[in-house]
Amino acid sequence: MATLHDKEIDTRGLNCPLPILRAKKALTELTTGQILKVTATDPGSVRDFAAFSKQTGHLLVESGEDGSEFFYFLKKK
Repeated sequence: MATLHDKEIDTRGLNCPLPILRAKKALTELTTGQILKVTATDPGSVRDFAAFSKQTGHLLVESGEDGSEFFYFLKKK
């Protein structure tokens, strides 16, 4: 969880599709190459962020799990 990031959003307690929608909105505020960190508690977010990355072209730089929380680092395309 050492990836540097430019913006961070907390979507803990939110279920699909809210973490993705919040990430999508946050990415619009970043410039190309910047990194967004998302923290979530929805187990479904693991497959959601993988699919979101493939569909949008934003690179999923890192993802992981820390107890009951999941984290994602997305690099804006």
